[in-house]
Amino acid sequence: MNMMLPPPLDAYLLAETVTDTAPLSNCFTADAVVRDEGRTIKGLEAIQAWKKDSKTRYQYSIEPLDVSQNGATVTMHARLTGTFPGSPVELTYTFVLAGGRIASLEIRQ
Repeated sequence: MNMMLPPPLDAYLLAETVTDTAPLSNCFTADAVVRDEGRTIKGLEAIQAWKKDSKTRYQYSIEPLDVSQNGATVTMHARLTGTFPGSPVELTYTFVLAGGRIASLEIRQ
């Protein structure tokens, strides 16, 4: 990947490569909100539980394809490959940054 990512996205992608969810505290705000698969996950502890469940269930990897930023909003298109029906898929990750961390994340097709 030869694209410039804001530091919170670098931290998020690094956290995606390990099974430990503790590194997510380095990229999300304490009251962050994630929207994924029709669910809304609120707060760092809930986000860590969501990520642990997702990693266990789907055993996936993320390959960023492109990224754009408009103010505090960063949009990243990525290929997700894992043990789920239809793999691989291309998804859009919309991050909103605040204070050097991710305040919200929406993942959609």
